[in-house]
Amino acid sequence: MKIARFSHDNRIAYGIIDETEIVVLDGDPMYAGFDTTGERVPLGEVTLLAPVIPRSKIVAVGKNYRDHVTEMGGADATPPAEPLLFFKPNTSVIGPENPIVIPPITTRVSYEAELAIIIGSVAKNVPAADADKVVFGYTIANDVTARDLQESDGQWARAKGLDSFCPIGPIVETEFDPAGKRIISRLNGEVRQDGVLDDMIHDIPKIIEYVSAAFTLLPGEIILTGTPAGVGEMNPGDRVECEIEGLGILSNPVR
Repeated sequence: MKIARFSHDNRIAYGIIDETEIVVLDGDPMYAGFDTTGERVPLGEVTLLAPVIPRSKIVAVGKNYRDHVTEMGGADATPPAEPLLFFKPNTSVIGPENPIVIPPITTRVSYEAELAIIIGSVAKNVPAADADKVVFGYTIANDVTARDLQESDGQWARAKGLDSFCPIGPIVETEFDPAGKRIISRLNGEVRQDGVLDDMIHDIPKIIEYVSAAFTLLPGEIILTGTPAGVGEMNPGDRVECEIEGLGILSNPVR
């Protein structure tokens, strides 16, 4: 089921995408379920928004694809034995077509296409075998990163957490199966990343178990699962697309 959060006629609502229409839901499906109002809106008449706004946090996993570990650290770089975690604030979230804004404090900003897990219920100490029980669905994310700040600060808070540095969307798919799916990014139409979700070092059940052992996760919060090789810089005037099979394309201009 493809769930969208959208604006139409000066209101914000949720709906189920049914080919060329959105079936309007009675409320946020994470809390109100999937009851509909009976209204249908043409998809072409709405503006898609970030499909969720986390209550407090985005938890992200770094260096979770071996080719990206090599890309960032050289051929002798060792992948993390456990998921390498960092945070992005909810103020970094933007939606499809919203601009990624490069502030004056950085001059080297990179794109990172990632699969995003949307948590659907309060989750703490979740065993890997039960991980799917706390997942509402999946969407696409761009883990935008200020490389110069990442290097100068020695930790990643500013580099990863600046305003507009977490585009997500365009929809949430509640029945997504990540097995075998490709993940791609494009800069101005040119493919820069082309990987397979199966190549994650730490898989989704392991990530949810590991994260929930440390932090209580709330409905609507997001876990980013890492990016494959091919990351690179983007500049004002560029357009970045992140695509995952079955989830669509997340596209954002850079300014």
